[in-house]
Amino acid sequence: MNHPLYEYSLCIALPLMIFFGAYFLLAPAPDKAIFANYLRSRRIMGCALLLLAANYAVHFFFEIRFRDVHAAILMNLSTYFLCYWLFSSALTTLLDRFYITRRRLRFHLSAWVLFTLLSGVILLGLPEGAAQRAGLTVMAVWLVGYGLWLARRLIRAYRRAVRLFDDTRSDDIGAYIRWMSVFTYWAVIFGVGCGLLTFLPDRYVFLWILSSVPFYIYLYCSYMNYLLLYERVEQALEEEIPAEVDAAAEAPSDSDGPDNRPDCEARPLHTDLAVRLSGWIAANGYLQPGLTIRELADTLHTNRTYLSEYIKATYDRSFRDWISGLRIDHAKQMLLRSPELTILEIAEKSGFLSPSHFMRTFKEHEACSPARWRRMRVFEEQTPEQ
Repeated sequence: MNHPLYEYSLCIALPLMIFFGAYFLLAPAPDKAIFANYLRSRRIMGCALLLLAANYAVHFFFEIRFRDVHAAILMNLSTYFLCYWLFSSALTTLLDRFYITRRRLRFHLSAWVLFTLLSGVILLGLPEGAAQRAGLTVMAVWLVGYGLWLARRLIRAYRRAVRLFDDTRSDDIGAYIRWMSVFTYWAVIFGVGCGLLTFLPDRYVFLWILSSVPFYIYLYCSYMNYLLLYERVEQALEEEIPAEVDAAAEAPSDSDGPDNRPDCEARPLHTDLAVRLSGWIAANGYLQPGLTIRELADTLHTNRTYLSEYIKATYDRSFRDWISGLRIDHAKQMLLRSPELTILEIAEKSGFLSPSHFMRTFKEHEACSPARWRRMRVFEEQTPEQ
């Protein structure tokens, strides 16, 4: 094996891991109660990074890979298994503050102990041969399956949060947490790759170490950027998740008729709601920045859950998509009727909180930028019909 290449890769990765882990664990967060969950998540992630740094340190200072390759594989497998749980817990708790419970903690720690013990028996207790290779294959499948299971749970929590935001907020708050989805898929690829590299010949081990550098730099930058957006996301979760739970608890069973619903008398008829919505749209109420479905329901004097169901049934869209469509139509009219206005001014007058959000939403609807769309429409109007 090329020892210098292996050692140089460890020299690059180890200081970064220690810095990132120590920063996540010890750095303060804004002195607000709402950041307590963010701080807990970051500390869990810091523990995971320091655990991986300890793994790197053992490889670097004690050269365990060359002294006892089976002991090195055992240490790697045990470290990865525990870090899978820590990584997924740190990210999932950002979307569900009640995710970490004593029961769940006992289950995953017990699974880690069992996995480590069985790996130790296979690697250190069995002689090299078919039985050991079969046992290692089983442990590798277990490790990969465990990681995929945790990743699936995190993706489900992410998608649930995005659906919640889309159904209740006019702004694309889901974009603020998209990094979690990106990181999860990247983590699956990286984690599976590291697991496989553990069993590959020594000359490929440096690839496992160097691949961790961009992976953890992205994680660090994502956590730091999310600090700027976390408060808004957490406020949205705090406001909407209790309402979602209450709505589910109050939902009538299939056997209930329409007259048996608890709030049936308080709900307006479809036709009445359609008239009120038409008046609200005519008055350009959708241009209000930061509009929520709760505010619209209060304006229309209706139930927010019923309003959300009505919008989905009538327009076949989420609340955010419906509002975005109205705003884009308004922006298109301004692009043609007010050539003196800049794209920035039109974005602001159309209810978008940022030009970047307006540009991204416009491209999703029209497959081109607002400026190009304006030029194309002006050209079409100036070109005489053949």
